[in-house]
Amino acid sequence: MKQRWLLITTVCLLSLFTSLSSTAGAEELSPTGNKQYQTNFADTSLLGGVTYTSQYFQIEDYWNVASVEVHLDYEISRLLQNDRSSVTLSINGKPFHSFRPVIQETKQQQLTVLIPVSYLVKDVNTLTLQGNFETTAPLAVNACLPTATRDNWLQISKTSRISVNYANSAIQKNIRDFNEHFIGLDTIKEGLNAILVTEGESNLAVLEAATYALSGFAKVNPLSDKGIPIVAYSADSMKAKQALILISFYNDLPEEVKSTIPADDLDNKAYIKLVTFAGKPTLVVTSLDTALLVKAGRLIGNQSLLSQLDTDTKVVDATTEVESPTVSISRNITLTETGDKIVGDRHREKFYFVSLPGNRSIADASKLSIKYRYAKNLDFDRSMVTILINDTPIGSKRLSTELADNDHIDIAIPKTLNINGNFTVKVAFDLELKNAGCIENQDQMPWAFVDKDSMLQLNTKDKADMLFNNYPYPFLRDGSYNQLAVVLPKEHDTYVYQTISNIFNLLGRYAQTNTGEVLFYQDNVAASQLKNREIIAIGSYQNNQVIRTNNDKLYFQYDKSGTGFVSNEKMSIEANYGTRIGSLQLIDSPYGNGFGLLAVTGASSEYAYLASKLIGSEGTLWKVFGDGAVTDIDGQINAFRFKKITTTEPSTVLSDVMNRKDVLGFMIAVVLVALLVILSLILLIRKYRKKRRDRG
Repeated sequence: MKQRWLLITTVCLLSLFTSLSSTAGAEELSPTGNKQYQTNFADTSLLGGVTYTSQYFQIEDYWNVASVEVHLDYEISRLLQNDRSSVTLSINGKPFHSFRPVIQETKQQQLTVLIPVSYLVKDVNTLTLQGNFETTAPLAVNACLPTATRDNWLQISKTSRISVNYANSAIQKNIRDFNEHFIGLDTIKEGLNAILVTEGESNLAVLEAATYALSGFAKVNPLSDKGIPIVAYSADSMKAKQALILISFYNDLPEEVKSTIPADDLDNKAYIKLVTFAGKPTLVVTSLDTALLVKAGRLIGNQSLLSQLDTDTKVVDATTEVESPTVSISRNITLTETGDKIVGDRHREKFYFVSLPGNRSIADASKLSIKYRYAKNLDFDRSMVTILINDTPIGSKRLSTELADNDHIDIAIPKTLNINGNFTVKVAFDLELKNAGCIENQDQMPWAFVDKDSMLQLNTKDKADMLFNNYPYPFLRDGSYNQLAVVLPKEHDTYVYQTISNIFNLLGRYAQTNTGEVLFYQDNVAASQLKNREIIAIGSYQNNQVIRTNNDKLYFQYDKSGTGFVSNEKMSIEANYGTRIGSLQLIDSPYGNGFGLLAVTGASSEYAYLASKLIGSEGTLWKVFGDGAVTDIDGQINAFRFKKITTTEPSTVLSDVMNRKDVLGFMIAVVLVALLVILSLILLIRKYRKKRRDRG
């Protein structure tokens, strides 16, 4: 009996061991990876006989990719000829799957296919879908007629997606690798990172350093609708996080972190050190000196320097160079350094991104000069090039056989585009072949080439209207923080930190350098410290003295008790509703002429945070215009312009010349030459008159 129980026990243990072994093996790395990142398509239509569309997705350096899956939800025209229509999928220019769309009873069809992992690259990958659609079977007499009609279509739904299945590599013990993980797509999308600040007596300087750091990360954040939070350090704030930055004076650090950092000479040094804190990789930024702590924050805000640190420690002292280069606004901007080749028939496009500070807009007499060449086997009656700015066409030109080896198009940028900040230039070629239906489509035929001498001649002007239409002006100027003062309420609760995060996640996207100045103040700041500064005041009537003192200057004013907003000439506000809304108000600063004050305010910090969400991302900023706006918890937004519209005098020839430095310089040179010629004539005349008098 005992032997029988021993046998049963042995079998059970062996079975359990086998089960555990197989489970452990599965957890190590399954064929599909243990994480997944999805990129969704937008609603897209493939129209015409031969057409294509592209979808982009990114693979981070630290992803070990197991597989990439493309799932398409699509509908097709019921007029398509199944045996003559096809769709080909290519990744980074390499085709990997083709299929014939088949008409079925169900309206929407699905396709799921794997992308070969060997075709992928670390960084941005391009998935191209090319459709060849025919709706009628060709007859012998018209076999080569074009088939591009509105009946040829395939509609791709926004539920289509690209799924990357991967496993993360562990963070290496160097700052560069930590940085890559911290700003990774999955880290930001899942909210796995945070900048922690300690709340000691010098919290305002810590916030300043954190703001410079956040601005650097915001600039390279791949997700415009998802920000990186600044939060007060606590055990709870670290939960569910996988990558942390802790900014603090040394004396305020947790004891567990203090023991990892040498305390010697911290009056003359700041440390940036990668440690493991509470089991999580944490980049600690600390010092005993305020200026050096802020300087270390600026270094964290310089992505170029951060990506070069292959060690786990960086010491910052008075001699350390941390500033990023200043923004130079060149009048002549080269679109491409080496030239760009475009291959394939029909409609083909090339994009060029032009970086411009958010406070500057394109002025008169700016123009594009595009030089290009193209194949000589085109149908020149139907081939052309079109230039677009931010997808708005500004000019076209037909291609010709005589100019195929050296063509160009010069276009003035229209004033009506009202371009400010960054923008894109698109060069779109329509490369049509003769009898295209009878010619096999070759990968390298036809072609066009945009020459490296293509230039953007750019004139810019400062935007001086203090309106949300021009935000982030006046808080940024030429890509740098513009002497900014942030006035905080007495108490810094969670909503206050979320408000700061919202504001600087967007400002940081526009800040092109880590220079400039952002100073934080408590609400009892002296007026003299706010003089000649751009001001952001966060809080309510009750807890922020700056808002309370200037209540009579606000467009949306608080009632006498300061518990809610009251009606004004633009909007009727019920008393109870006035206590449940947040407001953004951009007014002239009471502390200096020509400066601005932005009130991010509400009856409580929750509603001030609600208002800050409107300027927290580019996706919400467009909803705000004018100089005053209110929003409620239901997402209702009301924006108004309170400042009177000033009518500008029509420009004269003299004023136009004075505004154009190049023309003004030319005119001065002409006048000087003319004066020299006149002076020479006068001297010659006097010389000959003197000779005549001497002869007489």
